[in-house]
Amino acid sequence: ALSYLAQANKFSRSPSQVADFMAATRGTVSQTLKTLARKELICEVRSELDRRSISYSVTAKGAELIQRTNTIENAASFLNNNTSTALITGLETLMGSILKQRNLRGFGVCDTCKHHKKNSQGSFCNLLNQPLTPSESKQICHEHSNPA
Repeated sequence: ALSYLAQANKFSRSPSQVADFMAATRGTVSQTLKTLARKELICEVRSELDRRSISYSVTAKGAELIQRTNTIENAASFLNNNTSTALITGLETLMGSILKQRNLRGFGVCDTCKHHKKNSQGSFCNLLNQPLTPSESKQICHEHSNPA
């Protein structure tokens, strides 16, 4: 959950979106988020427009923990290109199969989405009708759709 929140865009940090990403129940994720907040790894953000709407952001303490414990990425950096490519392909196939079996849709990075557009000012999400900063274009979005 912490890793997801660190990579998710501002539109994709609600408890239900964390649950969807993790393929977990809302109750399980709710308890997980409460624990992360109690440990001051994330903080709750209420919407200015709708005070009932909650999202979460990673605190400096949470970001530091993620940087220290990124074991998988550290281990993967030692793989050769062929092994790395085979592993990525295998994991993508496996996840695609799980999503299909559970009738779920995948998440993806904004700049690989059919709704992402480059313009003279930078990037723009045509679905949400929102400009995107360069860093937001590289974040995970719950609205992601693969290009046709």
